[in-house]
Amino acid sequence: MKQFLCLFAILFAFSFQSFAQSSADDLIGVWEPSHGKGRVKVEKIGDKYYGKVVWIKEPIDPETGQKKLDKSNPDPALRSRPRLGLRVLKDFTFSGKGVWEKGTIYDPENGSTYNCTITMKDKNTLDIRGYIGVSVFGRTDVWKRVK
Repeated sequence: MKQFLCLFAILFAFSFQSFAQSSADDLIGVWEPSHGKGRVKVEKIGDKYYGKVVWIKEPIDPETGQKKLDKSNPDPALRSRPRLGLRVLKDFTFSGKGVWEKGTIYDPENGSTYNCTITMKDKNTLDIRGYIGVSVFGRTDVWKRVK
């Protein structure tokens, strides 16, 4: 009987470990910010999560007639890179209970990078909180999963 209980306890522990791993990967997918101007594909690289722009509603810059570039970037050497394919979410780690943190979010509209925390409200809704310094001084945007 002791062997059975021991085996049951081990299997029970492994089931929680695999559940925790799969919930961390719930972030993977394509997401649309509330403004609807683009879509970001989140993927896992190593043990961290990253997101890149995979769709832009208006991919052509009306001023130049060319593809939109990262022209607001504070680094002049990066201003010629296209917005499509731009990595805007970097270095997120899963901290449990539907929260990914210790990452950054880049806003190509103004060229600023912010500390960021991602909270999954449900399987299809994220709260993306960008902030400078402490989370209190920031803004939250709601992203929806694209199906």
